[in-house]
Amino acid sequence: MAATGPALELTGVRAAYGRIEVLHGVDLTVPPASVVALLGPNGAGKTTTLMVASGQMPATAGCVHVAGRHVNGVRPDQLARLGLCTIPEGRGIFPSLTVRENLRMITFGGPSLRQVEERAFTQFPRLKERIGQVAGTLSGGEQQMLAMARALGSDPAILLLDELSMGLAPLIVEELYGLVADIARQGVSILVVEQFARAVLGVADVAVIMQHGRATATGSPAELESELSAAYLGAST
Repeated sequence: MAATGPALELTGVRAAYGRIEVLHGVDLTVPPASVVALLGPNGAGKTTTLMVASGQMPATAGCVHVAGRHVNGVRPDQLARLGLCTIPEGRGIFPSLTVRENLRMITFGGPSLRQVEERAFTQFPRLKERIGQVAGTLSGGEQQMLAMARALGSDPAILLLDELSMGLAPLIVEELYGLVADIARQGVSILVVEQFARAVLGVADVAVIMQHGRATATGSPAELESELSAAYLGAST
């Protein structure tokens, strides 16, 4: 059955490290089959928001819903079974394993290796050429493709990406975000945390600006052009 409500929704979410509150009532909605870019300078609370959404960090207040289901306190592995998959900053591959061995890891969740490889090599044909190569020797872009391919092997409904562009050349980043747009067109809802706004705005349906632990503006990339400039220029002064 097709989703009719938000794929992911955070309402009034607060979170803290010890006694220090870092999220101050975040409201965030990811519609079905869309790309939502969560933007802002370092320290804005973007990655913490992703950690709360993925169950890696508890919300101290507010609600998190996945496909309409209240999931506060639900473990990350249970969220994965609900269709939420995270690709952390730094790609999160197993560098000492081959490409095929990395893909095999997702089969412990249920899909067959044939199914995983078929989807991976259709979406990322370059990985087929590297199937026996040790993942740590791949280029940075290829490692990010492998992380995405492994995540897609679980057939997620929601994909959370943290700093996809980190350490990569602009042309590689452009290619990766083109693949992100393709994945969204296949029906996957995507929330992308990105410090470098220009990298993702070309494929984002919705942009959310975070500053000081709050979502301060939400709209289309075109609508938020002036707010984006103010957010980044303000952070640098």
